[in-house]
Amino acid sequence: MFNCGIIKKWIIPTLICLLVGSCKEEKFKRNQNNSNNKAPNIIFILADDFGIMDIQSYAHHFTQVDTTRMFYETPNINRLMAQGVSFSEAYVNQLCSPTRAGILTGIYSSKMGFTTAMPFRPTYYNQNLSVPKGYYPHDVLEHKDDIKIEQALINGISNSALPAGTSIDQGKNAVTIAEALKDYNAAFIGKWHIGGFGAKGYQPEDQGFNSLAWFDAGASVYYNWRKVWNDTTKKVFPNIPQKKWEVGNAGNDSGEKYLTDDLTKKALDFIENNAKNKEKPFFLYFSHFAVHSPYQGKPGEIEHFENKSTRGWNNHKDPVYASMIKSMDRSVGQILNKLKEEGIEENTLIVFISDNGGIDSKLTPHHEGTDNSPFLGGKACLTEGGIRVPLIFSWKGHLESGKWVDIPVDYTDLFPTLLEASGNNPQSFIDSLSLDGRSIYPLLFDRENKQHLYTKTTRYWHYPFNVIYNSPFDGLPLTPCSAIREGDYKLIYDWYGRFYLFNIKNDPYEDHNLSESLPKLRDKLFLKLMTWLDQNVDKRYWPSINKNYNPDKESRKIQFKDMFSRYLIEGR
Repeated sequence: MFNCGIIKKWIIPTLICLLVGSCKEEKFKRNQNNSNNKAPNIIFILADDFGIMDIQSYAHHFTQVDTTRMFYETPNINRLMAQGVSFSEAYVNQLCSPTRAGILTGIYSSKMGFTTAMPFRPTYYNQNLSVPKGYYPHDVLEHKDDIKIEQALINGISNSALPAGTSIDQGKNAVTIAEALKDYNAAFIGKWHIGGFGAKGYQPEDQGFNSLAWFDAGASVYYNWRKVWNDTTKKVFPNIPQKKWEVGNAGNDSGEKYLTDDLTKKALDFIENNAKNKEKPFFLYFSHFAVHSPYQGKPGEIEHFENKSTRGWNNHKDPVYASMIKSMDRSVGQILNKLKEEGIEENTLIVFISDNGGIDSKLTPHHEGTDNSPFLGGKACLTEGGIRVPLIFSWKGHLESGKWVDIPVDYTDLFPTLLEASGNNPQSFIDSLSLDGRSIYPLLFDRENKQHLYTKTTRYWHYPFNVIYNSPFDGLPLTPCSAIREGDYKLIYDWYGRFYLFNIKNDPYEDHNLSESLPKLRDKLFLKLMTWLDQNVDKRYWPSINKNYNPDKESRKIQFKDMFSRYLIEGR
């Protein structure tokens, strides 16, 4: 005989689910709300200079072009997307160090003084200089590109080290995601670049990580890197007040000759060694150098792309760059395979993101890099090609497969998101640490945000530098820019005195500047942007007017217009 209780509890709901097609949705809601689930392992993969159109499945999503017609090959990242949730409007900063600082802290990077990314530069600390009142020891003294044309503006400066609570940190101590995930075994692999160029006390181990292999620089060679990473005696800055230059550590020799392969081997070993740990889940922060220059690939793979018939699709044509993508993609595949091999797929959340948009080969002096078309611009630009990047979440058995979220999110949201995924209450951290980020964890299950649990609608960017990369608007070197996106609209303020206003929902490729046709909205957003900058970003991180500027030598077609000096009020 049938048990009526079984019929009532299992068979009838199952039939209803089958009829309305909601079984799968209910399953994932249960997984989301099951407080008894063990905290997942977390693997956070950060790519470098990797464009949103560099992934085949992203490119297909925006163009509907079949992936077989494309030049780059990303079968494993495609697989990651196919088994998880991808974001179509995920934002970061225009350069790597600001994004890295904001991911780790959940705070807008410009509020911490991270306004750009630099090669090794003199700071007050590494020059052993007295720090002027109102400055930070790891502020750079100066940063500028070799720009030949007349410049109306002088660059602001940038911080180079994430505060770690040292004796010279003026009471500042950034709480990182690794420190917040107290019950996790947190490890770091790869590119750091927020440690003051090798300053003592500001490296991964000082920010809550067990360092497996790391280098505190913006780039690394892909062959014969170990000697450089391990060299603690050769000080780039002779006056730096520390015995050893803490610039990096290559870790154990894996036997791999290519950097991406070596770092991946270390990641796989870490996963294997921690897979069976029943006391602590692990948090692996895997920060690739790929696909940042110098462009160095593996010879056999370069040859493959040199002869590929689809070379040139979407202006993707560099076989070395394509081979570097293939190596990073292979790394993702090896991690997926290792999780399956260790039997921990269903208890491991994977997050994949890039630190900024791809370098647009049309805008760089040497025409290297990729092409983010149909998105406008690339790295260093505040247009979509420079700040919109791939963001993928994969968690087998917990997330539906192959889904998209079309709601704007940004890099500061990742801190509270990972906290919520780990079982913590993100709001307590948002309140206590004054985070700018909001958890996007609910969007993984409620992709249209019908429950309105994700409430963030405004975000900011600030880049106070003249840059050797050319502007996608006039083809001349970039001038300092800041931006705000509120709802569907994004305003880019060029401190030279120009506005670019776009409805990103309707015009994601920024073809139609609405700044003249919507002057009230433009002025409203400009006031909100400048008010935010005035209240949150110290003035030393703003550009200033070049007193030696000669307008008669100006290469641009319009005159410089000062729209910001009224905000530079003494004492604010």
